[in-house]
Amino acid sequence: MNFKLVLRIAGITLFIEAAAMLIPMVVSLLYGESPIPFLTAILLILAAASIPVFLFKPKPDFFAREGFFTVGLIWVLFGIFGALPFWFSGQFGPYIDCFFETISGFTTTGATILTAIEGLPMGLLFWRSFTHWLGGMGVLILTAALLPFLGISSNFLIRAESPGPVKSKLVPRASQSSKILYGIYLALTVMETLLLKLAGMNWYDAVTHAMSTAGTGGFSDRNASVGAFGNPAAEIIITVFMLLFSVNFSIYFLILTGRVRQALKSDELRFFLIMVAVSVAVIAWNIREIYQGVGECVRYAAFQVASIVSTTGFSSANYDLWPEFSKMLLVVLTFIGACAGSTGGGIKCGRILILFRSAQREVRTIIHPRAVSVVRLDGAPVSEGAIRTAQGYFIANLFLVFGMAIVVGLDNFSFGTTLTAVITCISNVGPGLEMVGPAGNFSAFSVLSKLVLSFAMILGRLEMYPILVLFSGSSWKRS
Repeated sequence: MNFKLVLRIAGITLFIEAAAMLIPMVVSLLYGESPIPFLTAILLILAAASIPVFLFKPKPDFFAREGFFTVGLIWVLFGIFGALPFWFSGQFGPYIDCFFETISGFTTTGATILTAIEGLPMGLLFWRSFTHWLGGMGVLILTAALLPFLGISSNFLIRAESPGPVKSKLVPRASQSSKILYGIYLALTVMETLLLKLAGMNWYDAVTHAMSTAGTGGFSDRNASVGAFGNPAAEIIITVFMLLFSVNFSIYFLILTGRVRQALKSDELRFFLIMVAVSVAVIAWNIREIYQGVGECVRYAAFQVASIVSTTGFSSANYDLWPEFSKMLLVVLTFIGACAGSTGGGIKCGRILILFRSAQREVRTIIHPRAVSVVRLDGAPVSEGAIRTAQGYFIANLFLVFGMAIVVGLDNFSFGTTLTAVITCISNVGPGLEMVGPAGNFSAFSVLSKLVLSFAMILGRLEMYPILVLFSGSSWKRS
């Protein structure tokens, strides 16, 4: 393990975090608030990051093991240092709460320990939403664009952080792919901000909610989330953009380069759109006695389905009061999540398709033992290795969910609260049911549970393996 290089890359990435804090610090100054929490945090980050960046002279040996180890380490460090402005402000309680909120932000989960959001400093709330935007596309993808200047290949870094069962570059150079992804990401964010402003939001609300939507995170500066605005036009805009950010970004690249037919042939995209449409229809039918008129039922159902399946976690209504059928369907959507290569979390639609088609193949093999059957995705055969990886990920996900639920169960909350708290954290959704529903929060959990749930959020965002590499004994060996 090339520890010096790993720590140097971590230091470079922390410089990016320090630079990012300058923006909310300026927001604090614009609203007449004290910049001291951000200034103090920036100085501490710069001091800590300067040691490996300027004193270490590592060899440029960077392979898969270093890539996975670096990704896991940096996401932990980002949570540790990113929590400092919250802690120094004195507005967020003990450090564990600050750490939980920051991890929730960077992993785009949106689970919160705050019981009263409105009235907090604008700069801190801006940083809270900005962590979603930074974590949505992945801070390391931005870092990967800079690594070639250091003579380091960024392929393994991107491979370790990019979500989904299939990793593919848009163009031959990985660093160039990173720039294209961020360009699309920024363009969609700006577009949503302008539309929300036209819908009646002020600039601050439009920017913070656009950043939370882009990262599919769900932090709002209102206690009642998007529902607090009572603005149907804004809800429709956010609904559309939650779905747009749930789609594999390579689809947008194909469309921009004129390959529309190829983009529309995506099996995962079709599966995602059909799943959303069916879910909206059946939930709208199921809540017909709660709301008046078809339009209102569809509006609330569409917003909540888009919020959950995209793993954003915004709410326009307290769906914890909906019929059990609707709540169970939303929990299922929490597990499935968005498309691979999007900013959303969950198991991913691509994996679900692979698992479903591999199960179909097993059934065909039982009926026709001598038949040769191949699992296909987008018309191309899926390798046996990819199928095994998808199956292994699904099984590991279930083991981790129930294992962490047992630990969180020590707090002695209800089964629904405990299980959905873990599911929503590992799927990076945010709200669950009962105590952690859209009208609740995670403040009542113990320190141990908050650490476990923070760990679950990072596991979900990085799809387990980079974090599990940190706990592998072979990763710490030099050879």
